[in-house]
Amino acid sequence: MVGRRAGEGHRDGLDIVLVLTSMNEHGSLARAALEAGRHVLVEKPMATSVREATELLEAAAVAPGELVRAPHVALSPTYREMHKRVREGEIGELHLARSRYGWSGPWWGRWFYEQGGGALFDLGVYNLTSLCGFFGSVERVTAMVGVAVPKRESEGEQVTVRADDNAHIVLDFGNSRFASIATGFTMQKYRSPAVELYGSAGTMQLMGDDWAPNGFEQWTNDRGSWEIVGETDPQWPWTDGLRHLVECVEKGIRTVTRPEHAFHALEVMLAAKRSSEDGRVVEIHSTFPDLDYGAPAAADGDGRGEHDPRS
Repeated sequence: MVGRRAGEGHRDGLDIVLVLTSMNEHGSLARAALEAGRHVLVEKPMATSVREATELLEAAAVAPGELVRAPHVALSPTYREMHKRVREGEIGELHLARSRYGWSGPWWGRWFYEQGGGALFDLGVYNLTSLCGFFGSVERVTAMVGVAVPKRESEGEQVTVRADDNAHIVLDFGNSRFASIATGFTMQKYRSPAVELYGSAGTMQLMGDDWAPNGFEQWTNDRGSWEIVGETDPQWPWTDGLRHLVECVEKGIRTVTRPEHAFHALEVMLAAKRSSEDGRVVEIHSTFPDLDYGAPAAADGDGRGEHDPRS
């Protein structure tokens, strides 16, 4: 929050606000901070409804500050190199992908298991953000989303699980390009790659988790063997989004991931829940720009990257 009340009572010189609350508060607090003239880094998801996320995007479009949303998977050296190779066509045209991320579930924070929480918002968003960065915008989604463990222990007490804890999602990126996500508070351990990309000329596997990568492996048909590419920065932190935002603010440049990417991911996740409830494929209407690692400067006169002295 900015001071005790969003937008009021902030100390002079406050430039960036981090929103690290339970998920249901993300959208309203991020919007209030933007309207107060601050740069904002909000935890995932950016909001819990399309309406609230739309209002947040509208606020970001006219605010002097930048809006950045976790997760920051696209900032890791491993992801950057994979993205570069995919765009250069090293494994050909992308046709198919699979991804997974999960664990047994948090024993703290009851809100994880309440309406507005859930494994999809907390975990699946990582794989979804990664896959969209590689493939582009999703056109359709179909999914099975549910509660596998109806009672769990949180903060030493039994709680009723009212948000999803288990999900399998199929994404349609158009032109018969598909990807799947397996996610949930239902996985104890695994040793498989976080993300596997299958192209017309090869395969790429992200090792570790996409938020904590350990390099990647690449097969190309012309090479006929696996190339192992180690993580160039083993200490890369999943919290790197804050450093990135500070750097962009100081240099007056755009952030790599844009709010539209976060909005798109939220629309897909909400559509996945509807798909499961209704037993049908759901169309996705939003799109987002491709990841841009060129870091172009903000447009002259748009005021971004500067503190708003009026607020």
